[in-house]
Amino acid sequence: MAETIPSLAFSNPKSTSREEDKDGGAGKEWAVAPVAKKARGGSGVGDPAVALANARHEFGEHGGVNMSIEASATFTVMEAETMRRMFSGELGPDRDFYIYSRHFNPTVLNLGRQMAAIEGTEAAYCTASGMSAISSVLIQLCGAGGHVVASRCLYGGTHALLSHFLPRSCGIRVTFVDIDDLDAVRAAVKEGETKVLYVETVANPTLAVADVPRLSAIAREKGTMLVVDNTFAPMVVSPARLGADVVVHSVSKFISGGADIIAGAICGPASLVNSMMDLQQGALMLLGPTMNAKVAFEISERLPHLSLRMKEHCHRALEYATRMRKLGLKVTYPGLDDHPHHDLLASIANPGYGFGGMLCLDMGSEERANKLMQHLQNTTQFGLMAVSLGYYETLMSCSGSSTSSEMSPEERTRAGISPGLVRLSVGYSGTLEQRWSQFERALALLHPPPSSHKQQPALLL
Repeated sequence: MAETIPSLAFSNPKSTSREEDKDGGAGKEWAVAPVAKKARGGSGVGDPAVALANARHEFGEHGGVNMSIEASATFTVMEAETMRRMFSGELGPDRDFYIYSRHFNPTVLNLGRQMAAIEGTEAAYCTASGMSAISSVLIQLCGAGGHVVASRCLYGGTHALLSHFLPRSCGIRVTFVDIDDLDAVRAAVKEGETKVLYVETVANPTLAVADVPRLSAIAREKGTMLVVDNTFAPMVVSPARLGADVVVHSVSKFISGGADIIAGAICGPASLVNSMMDLQQGALMLLGPTMNAKVAFEISERLPHLSLRMKEHCHRALEYATRMRKLGLKVTYPGLDDHPHHDLLASIANPGYGFGGMLCLDMGSEERANKLMQHLQNTTQFGLMAVSLGYYETLMSCSGSSTSSEMSPEERTRAGISPGLVRLSVGYSGTLEQRWSQFERALALLHPPPSSHKQQPALLL
């Protein structure tokens, strides 16, 4: 079955149905040029929204403007011999032959084409969650006993996967480094042993920015694969166009945008996707982190306005961060000129998208962080205390006691995660001024004005 995948490289070739394969007829679809992809180590060019719009449009079964949902778990054939040919790899999804939706599903494959277009990769495979995408890639690339060099500041679940689960279950060894120190990264990579260099484009939750072009150069020099988690920066940064080998996503976040779906994606070379779908050795094929076709349809319908949503997330985050800094708050946002990676992100970001929709406030202690969040949610309705990100409402959490709680206190300190760090995923509901007024009122409740305690003179009657 895996032998059929190369022709699916999701570069939007014109496909044929079973009937068209026999009769040479044309189906109702748009045939367009393959997705442009820069060579490894190249500079980021182009707009992901343009690439997505150029991808093949999949019409519905009866001519509907939206693609059909193929909800079947299994697929029938007209002749018994056909099934043998499918299992031998002679026939596959590129010619509209499907066996079982854990292998391939037409609706999920179309979403893969769209994700490949956005990230500028040859192929993409969509999974049941972001963690399933990450774990499948690492297991496939590393194998038993492989070595990984990873950023010391990662999402807590990924950190736990690398620190505990993969070493215990697969014997994978991990070295955590400060990815800002390129000499330390180069020294940590063991030629012939290190299989993966793993980073986040924008780190969760500290918002440190990875220098993808330089890290790609190190990976190429050392013969290893650069895997980048781009969950915090879809559309904003295109890691594969900057030289990354593989891009992973938690599609549940900004890409979905509704906080109602759990999903992931792996974007990379067709050869990698092929190997991961191998019947004997493929992590995706055998572990089965399969995306539901109905979920794939939902996400596909949201992708056309992802660029608009990201621009508004980014616009409001920059505006809030600028105003918070003027109030004297300790705010971290890559769009501020005092952020250590401001110039770096400006140099690698796609034009017109800004600097991301996440910002951080350091309130000094967990107690003060919790008080502020309680006022922001329960008193002024600025946002919601919840994990995750990319929702149209602002979401807030104290990272050290929530999404980074898998890390030890020492690991959090090394990663730069302070006890009072509040991570905000900036939403776009309501007007900007309405939401800012709510933030100011909550902040005032945290810092009551000294004048309120002055004794008033007595009135003479």
